[in-house]
Amino acid sequence: MDKALSGIRILDMTHVQAGPTSSQLLAWLGADVIKLENPSGDITRGQLRDVPNADSLYFTMLNCNKRSITANMKNPAGKEVFIELLKKCDVLMENFGPGVLDRFGFGWDKVHQINPKIVMASIKGFGSSGPYAEFKAYENVAQAMGGSMSTTGFDDGPPLVTGAQIGDSGTGLHLAIGILAALQARVRTGKGQYVEVAMMDSVMNLCRVKFRDHQRLTRQVLSEYSIDTTGRHATPRSGNDSGGGQLGNAVKCKPGGPNDYIYVVVQEAVWENLARRMGGDALLQDARFSTIGERRKNQAAMWAMLNDFASKYDKRELMALLNEIDVPCGPIMSTEDLANDEHVQLRNMYVELDHPVRGTWYNVGMPIKLSDNHVDMVRAPLLGEHTDQVLEEVLGWDKSRIEAHRSAGAFSK
Repeated sequence: MDKALSGIRILDMTHVQAGPTSSQLLAWLGADVIKLENPSGDITRGQLRDVPNADSLYFTMLNCNKRSITANMKNPAGKEVFIELLKKCDVLMENFGPGVLDRFGFGWDKVHQINPKIVMASIKGFGSSGPYAEFKAYENVAQAMGGSMSTTGFDDGPPLVTGAQIGDSGTGLHLAIGILAALQARVRTGKGQYVEVAMMDSVMNLCRVKFRDHQRLTRQVLSEYSIDTTGRHATPRSGNDSGGGQLGNAVKCKPGGPNDYIYVVVQEAVWENLARRMGGDALLQDARFSTIGERRKNQAAMWAMLNDFASKYDKRELMALLNEIDVPCGPIMSTEDLANDEHVQLRNMYVELDHPVRGTWYNVGMPIKLSDNHVDMVRAPLLGEHTDQVLEEVLGWDKSRIEAHRSAGAFSK
């Protein structure tokens, strides 16, 4: 069956999270992703291991639908394998530290010389230019330096990292977009190009509305925030405030556990129905809440009322009640909630897979749904599992040539 990216072959040298997130999405869109690993394998195969001698969930959840081959880039025979694959691939992906591929002799100029049509896609912590270019970056470093941490948490507490991996997986999404754009440009020009995405840049892009508020602070207080922003010069941490045109916050439900909350957005259009449901005509006529401007000024009192109202219901009950009157809301869903949620299962967003070593496990599903792209999720590969297959199918090598390279150390330490 034809897939969205049928015919696109990707040589994926990425490791850990940011790059593998990107290449896994492209594999789920139908690309043939060949994961080229050094003989020791992606370091995450052994990190946070929960089953003895099995690839970790850290690895398996980011590397589905790929084929794995090994190549020793310090060995001439291994370099030959790499060069021959470059000639047959549409995309080369890498997220090594600055200068690593150059030291191997395969910077962009060399790669482009070997295959003028190839797209080379790189993830760097801070990009290849600028005073931070040589610095190391990790998920939380990117969140710290891209503006996320300074705007996450409560104003009277420390900055916080988000649970969502916006530094790594968020950067991977940006890289996938860049790759697809470069492939489309190649249709017109016939030439490949270099695509670079920096983790810090990606986090800044995901914090775009916080830079909106940064500029608004030069002209006005942020009235939608529950804290006083008078005299502020940087966008503050605002807890669970919606940060948008409508007031929003998390309110606590029964029985009062750590995730027994529901997030409620009090749109202007629904205030009348919500107020009548909570407090009848008396609340509707309360001057403190008669307009959105008054509700903003008195939102602490409004949220106190909503918390008192919510304490009578569990989060699912309150979700049903509020949806009856068109109030935007959503329960705080724990990982346990989501793993067992009917909607999630119907959307194929928590998928059961089998593995020859670890047995049954689950992966988060493909979030992008295309009507004509039906790709079944396939478990992550064992280290080097497809080495012979790829060399035979992609390069056309016979068994004697493969064995000659194996004897020369192309695939081992």
